[in-house]
Amino acid sequence: MKSFFQFLNEATQSQASMQAKKLNLKSDGHGGWLDTRGNFVATTEKGKLVFVDKKKAKGQPEPTGKPAAAKPQAAEPAKPKAAPEEKPKAKPAAPEGGDADMMSDTLTVAFGRFNPPTVGHEKLLKAAQKASLGGDFKIYPSRTQDSKKNPLDPDMKISFMKKMFPDYEENIINDDEMRSIFNVLVTAAEEGYANVNIVVGSDRQAEFENLAQKYNGDLYDFNLIRVISAGVRDADAEGVEGMSASKMRKAVVDGDFESFRRGTPKTLDDGDTQALFDAVRQGMKIKAKKKEVTELWQIAPKCDPKGLREQYVNNKIFNLGDIVENLNTGLIGKIIRRGTNHLICVTQEEYMFKSWIRDVMEYTEKKMERRMRVPGKPNTLEGTGGYLKNAMAATGTTSIKNFINKYKVKK
Repeated sequence: MKSFFQFLNEATQSQASMQAKKLNLKSDGHGGWLDTRGNFVATTEKGKLVFVDKKKAKGQPEPTGKPAAAKPQAAEPAKPKAAPEEKPKAKPAAPEGGDADMMSDTLTVAFGRFNPPTVGHEKLLKAAQKASLGGDFKIYPSRTQDSKKNPLDPDMKISFMKKMFPDYEENIINDDEMRSIFNVLVTAAEEGYANVNIVVGSDRQAEFENLAQKYNGDLYDFNLIRVISAGVRDADAEGVEGMSASKMRKAVVDGDFESFRRGTPKTLDDGDTQALFDAVRQGMKIKAKKKEVTELWQIAPKCDPKGLREQYVNNKIFNLGDIVENLNTGLIGKIIRRGTNHLICVTQEEYMFKSWIRDVMEYTEKKMERRMRVPGKPNTLEGTGGYLKNAMAATGTTSIKNFINKYKVKK
């Protein structure tokens, strides 16, 4: 018969294994855990999953994913050791014990357009909450607004999101500074988080994975970055699986309220759904006549890939030197290379990113009023309010009138 301590030990080991499974980590056979790239990232200590320091992890022998052979004179196989504890970063203390203690230094984020929010987005939020394991979880709606693909302004969009997803009302963050995934990651690092989970749709997982990992150690510094898929979405499927913001915008263009209603959760009553429908229509500047509406490939490229492709191949859109915004990540950059169906762009800070043509839009607005585009990076986009604020701060002026008078040529 097993002793009480044996049962307790097996229970804790099982808990660590379940936590690792949720994080998509694989065992190395000796109490250590590997990420999807084969890097040693965590170890089991007292039944808990403990993440090791990133620099220490790099010094580990190259993992093979298989148990190492026991050495002839060794009493038992050598087990990977956790990195020495570093001085904890500034972070509010979390309750001791359980998953909350383990994940207190991990932030789970969901960054997206939600324009308009749909019943399909609820699946994303549920996946993000599950991945957080009870730790910190934040939802960042993007800030872009235009009449084609982003008809709702951020405040209105977030207001509807809180009505549609009441279980996540406290997690939805309305912060004007969080315009791109870089803003989110930099802020998380500054707040003291050691690890971050980014939950996205399966079709965007590779894009976020490459981008987030590429600038780790440069813009921010995390021990572990994990990009988690919220599940596969079939654009041709009926119901939640096939619902998208593109279909919702198309329904507004067609004046099809019934289809639009099917794209909203039951938590939104008919009155609020009609208000959302009207808000999207107003944001898209759609009047009574359908003929006045912009072509489908402009407002819902996923619904008209052929039209989008034709415009691109004929060099009518997205040419070299154009400034575009990635609608998934919020990054803004200049096109330096045109592929068959993708673009290579570089931001003003010289960070490079790749985008499918269906995921970008021309960036023509000059409404960037912030002095900093990202923390530590001044806004140098000429013609914007932020650029003016930088110039005024550098010269010690307090108003545009004083600025003009100070440098006015005296006769």
